[in-house]
Amino acid sequence: MTTSQCFENPPSLSSECGDGCVQELGGLKTYITGPHDSKLAILLISDVFGYDAPNLRIKGMKMQRMVVVKLARSDDIQAAVLLHPGPITVDEINEVKTPISILGAEIDRASPPEKLKQFGEILSGKSEVDCFVKIFPGVSHGWTVRYSLEDESAVKSAEEAHGDMLNWFTKCVK
Repeated sequence: MTTSQCFENPPSLSSECGDGCVQELGGLKTYITGPHDSKLAILLISDVFGYDAPNLRIKGMKMQRMVVVKLARSDDIQAAVLLHPGPITVDEINEVKTPISILGAEIDRASPPEKLKQFGEILSGKSEVDCFVKIFPGVSHGWTVRYSLEDESAVKSAEEAHGDMLNWFTKCVK
């Protein structure tokens, strides 16, 4: 489910960004980058604007919460990251079995900081699930993909979140 905040500050879409290419995978147009002989993959599920959002392909990714949370409740993946996750329920978080990182915005109507802190407490109480929850001050829902490259503070916050995401995957995906 998307919220009205998902559509705020839309990016200028461009199919000219990034180092990869678009191929069909499982019947879906998929943006692929990296070595073709790799045995590992990171599945990026984009926001409502798709993979043509320039900051999505160059700098960041937003993972659609419904798919990511569903996968995190299974044994099908090694790690999950939610960036500005949107509406998630306590029941969904209680079912998470996969190491998960939740990176949220201070200004987010769908997933306010209090809710993310609650998720962190629930996940921390599950000894079998590694978790990392971080709330970024002064940013709004969508900050990791919809920001101006001229806004130094916005770029810094987005890059910090991208670094946290990559560090999480490096730690958990083997």
